[in-house]
Amino acid sequence: MPFANIKMPQAALSKAQKEDLIHRTTAMFVDFFGEAARPHTMVLVEEVADGGYGRADEVFVVPEAYRARD
Repeated sequence: MPFANIKMPQAALSKAQKEDLIHRTTAMFVDFFGEAARPHTMVLVEEVADGGYGRADEVFVVPEAYRARD
């Protein structure tokens, strides 16, 4: 079973954008493994709360201007 676990900042994408991400990720797996993979593909989109992730000792917070609007 193909499985993708995508972590992103909370509120970075709208509901519609997350749905599109799931559809496109599934399509990518189908391109690699064939149509038989579609019913067994799992795509998990996890939203990480602001301040709950960082890189190079810098804690990230999504600026309000970049937050998705549902």
